[in-house]
Amino acid sequence: MRAFKWVAATALAVATVISAPVSAKQQFINILTGGQSGVYYPLGVALSQVYAKHIPDVKATAQVTKASAENMNLLQAGRGELALALADTVSDAWNGSVEAGFPKKLDKLRGLSGTYNNYVQIVASADSGIKSLDDLKGKRISVGAARSGTELNARAIFKAAGISYDDLAKVEYLPFGESVELMKNRQLDATLQSAGLGVSSIRDLATSVPITVISVPADVIAKIGDAAYQPAVIPANTYDGQDADVPTAAIPNFLVTQSDVPDDLAYQMTKVLYENLDTLYAAHNAAKAIKLENAVKGMPVPLHPGAERYYREVGIIK
Repeated sequence: MRAFKWVAATALAVATVISAPVSAKQQFINILTGGQSGVYYPLGVALSQVYAKHIPDVKATAQVTKASAENMNLLQAGRGELALALADTVSDAWNGSVEAGFPKKLDKLRGLSGTYNNYVQIVASADSGIKSLDDLKGKRISVGAARSGTELNARAIFKAAGISYDDLAKVEYLPFGESVELMKNRQLDATLQSAGLGVSSIRDLATSVPITVISVPADVIAKIGDAAYQPAVIPANTYDGQDADVPTAAIPNFLVTQSDVPDDLAYQMTKVLYENLDTLYAAHNAAKAIKLENAVKGMPVPLHPGAERYYREVGIIK
């Protein structure tokens, strides 16, 4: 009889644990970012902290990735709930572009919000003698991880400028931080980094060696033939030793989610994002460009219904 009571009590305890509501209610938000020396990562970390604090029963994490292109593939595979990516990469992923690394249309992608612009920042060591795009010929340059958003930007800029990778002495496909280390050691002449202004990798480089920031003229940008690329300026003194404005191209970044994310969760992700902008602004200066009025402008993919619900509530969508 005692044995029976003990078995019954144990069974009841196990059943109680299994049916406990905590694990059943918990939701996960994995935010796909980029390299740790870029802007995506600190912004993703700040966003994960905001979500964990303000969305009930959510566990949020920020994952280091190779950025835009990889992020889109991971979203399609259901291995993330939110990702940062460049507009042209998002568009290529949605439409399917073999050249950009998307042989099939990634049909699960859904938009959450616009964020800030990436600036194409081509930085050469001063002693390399590089002063223009044409001077890159015969030089050693890093163009970002292969098939990353940065590398796709590099391909577009170089093609418009009449430069192929074959014209360069050496092409490295490296993250921002590694590119900078090779430049410090004089193993590279230049790096192209598509990122927010004041990116930590270039700040680090500029405090270590004299640099030259190379301009991307408006006529080159026009030849790209993609509305995502717009003329912009890297303001003087963005980096040590840069004493003049430098013309370049800017490309918008977007927060993208996927169709398997529940509507209520996408709604909360959007709402909490805009109710905690101060935290994101503190994470990186580039985030200060995130404004509610720009949330859906130029969105390359359909909005997630949860995000759309929030924008209708606040009057961004009528």
